[in-house]
Amino acid sequence: MPIDFELDRPAGAARIVVAMSGGVDSSVVAALAARTGAEVVGVTLQLYDHGEAAKRSGSCCAGQDIYDARSVCDRLGIAHYVLDYESRFRSGVIDRFADDYASGRTPVPCSLCNQGVKFTDLIDFARELGADCLATGHYVRRLVRGGRPELHRGADPARDQSYFLYGTTAEQLAFLRFPLGALPKREVRRLAEAEGLAVAGKPDSQDICFVPDGDYAGLVKRLRPETAAPGEIVDLQGQVLGEHPGVVHFTVGQRRGLTIGGQQEPLYVVRIEPRERRLVVGPRRALAVREARIEQLNWLGENQHEVTVKVRSLAPAVPARIEGERVTFSAPEYGVAPGQAAVLYDGERLIGGGWIAGTIAADLSLAAAA
Repeated sequence: MPIDFELDRPAGAARIVVAMSGGVDSSVVAALAARTGAEVVGVTLQLYDHGEAAKRSGSCCAGQDIYDARSVCDRLGIAHYVLDYESRFRSGVIDRFADDYASGRTPVPCSLCNQGVKFTDLIDFARELGADCLATGHYVRRLVRGGRPELHRGADPARDQSYFLYGTTAEQLAFLRFPLGALPKREVRRLAEAEGLAVAGKPDSQDICFVPDGDYAGLVKRLRPETAAPGEIVDLQGQVLGEHPGVVHFTVGQRRGLTIGGQQEPLYVVRIEPRERRLVVGPRRALAVREARIEQLNWLGENQHEVTVKVRSLAPAVPARIEGERVTFSAPEYGVAPGQAAVLYDGERLIGGGWIAGTIAADLSLAAAA
């Protein structure tokens, strides 16, 4: 099946750089690019310590994954480069991840990675190679309308990754290509099998690729030991209800792990006060938010007011109004936590987003108590 990479010159004179993680998605992108007749170059990022990476697979940018990417490039007969971005990734993503947890925020490391090494640095490298575009395996659609590229959700709702790409700039989008945006995952695996790629059946990577076995608390405790200090659990009025084993184990909206009993209704983490090592808990209605303040707002589309907003990658987009950096939800929204991204849509089109810096409760009496 031919895929249009929207090249500005004949394919035989063009060069396509493909960001290759070692997984099936980016491998199929490389195969599709090679079919165009353009010169194709695969680039893989080395983001982890080599000793640790060698023990891991099924993530991305780790030891086995780099080997898989190289093997795919050999199969396709294309060049392959490995770039050591470990220090940049540590400072721009891992340290920020730990700092967010230490400050009581809920981080989104995939968005940080896309805004940093995966797009900014990779695009710079691709331009240095004289590439016509950088292609990735993200499940989003790039549509050109009125001569301007737009970013739209992936056609397969179960695979859509637009939430993590809200920080993409218009200049970057002009250079990026997303060949898989209109395809379901099963078709991508079928294409991999048809090309004879050994990664055709390789499991998908986990969301937080740099956290071994999903033990994010263990990673944060190693990097920020103060987050493991025990502290008080208090209600909205400040009454002590129990003790927790460290704020690193909790995020806003969490119920699991709260060692308190004898309550008339379930209680959830409403706020984290890391300096005081304190968790503030309340009933579920205390999690309802009517307004969120966002920072570092990036507009990829027109600056408009009536939008839909996603506050988590798997949450539905809900109606809202944005004025400046203030998002007001049409109905109370749950699961809104500082540190997460608020991503703005106009229908299927991604038009921008920013980091959630603070919230205002829908129940003003509970907000006053807090």
